Amino acid sequence: MEAIKKKMQMLKLDKENAIDRAEQAEVDKKGAEDKCKQLEEELLGLQKKLKGVEDELDKYSESLKDAQEKLEQAEKKATDAEAEVASLNRRIQLVEEELDRAQERLATALQKLEEAEKAADESESSC
Repeated sequence: MEAIKKKMQMLKLDKENAIDRAEQAEVDKKGAEDKCKQLEEELLGLQKKLKGVEDELDKYSESLKDAQEKLEQAEKKATDAEAEVASLNRRIQLVEEELDRAQERLATALQKLEEAEKAADESESSC
């Protein structure tokens, strides 16, 4: 009988320990569920933030692309303008050289005209 009482007390003690462990497991489970819920909310917040950052990245990438295209166009215009300036400078140089030759021809023609006038005057004087 004593053995049965002892056995009953041990079973009762085991039952109380099991209940305590079960209660502690429930508390741990509740804590884990709360932590999980908190982490899920944090994850959602981070996903929203990530989406916002990705949208911002897309916006700035598009702005960068537009700026690069404008820069390329400006560089092309500058290159074209430089080529045009170089072409005009060559043309000015050629025109100046042609002017110099024309002035030389004019000077030569004026000199010949002067000589012809002198010859004509001398010819008239001698006649």
